[in-house]
Amino acid sequence: MRLKKVEREFIAFQRVCRVATARRDGTPHNVPVCPILDGDRIYFASAADGVKVRNVQATGQVALAFDEYTEVWSGLKGVLVWGTARVIQAGPAFRRIRKLLYQRYPQYEGYAALEERASVIVEVTPTRTFHWGL
Repeated sequence: MRLKKVEREFIAFQRVCRVATARRDGTPHNVPVCPILDGDRIYFASAADGVKVRNVQATGQVALAFDEYTEVWSGLKGVLVWGTARVIQAGPAFRRIRKLLYQRYPQYEGYAALEERASVIVEVTPTRTFHWGL
């Protein structure tokens, strides 16, 4: 599916989102990640042995929450994205997205360098969205 223009613009501006995954037994897992939007796909990096990676490999499903909180609730904004996910371990796609992540988050290189196979890139293809306040 194609993201709506307002969703794409909001997601592209956000530096952190929360990714929710579930184990095969349904146990939820939710953590913040630093996303990058490329076209209508959303990417984030992780250690290859991370819980979210194991959950994606097991289920192929994620939900992402992008939001801005304010004490003035009429100004709340956000986008929820449900989608299919796949793990990219190495190769040209890994290196291309790693370059985009390094451009947006330069601290990756010095603090948490993304090495093929030790790190992975998770690609999220949206299947459904919901937004508010945009």
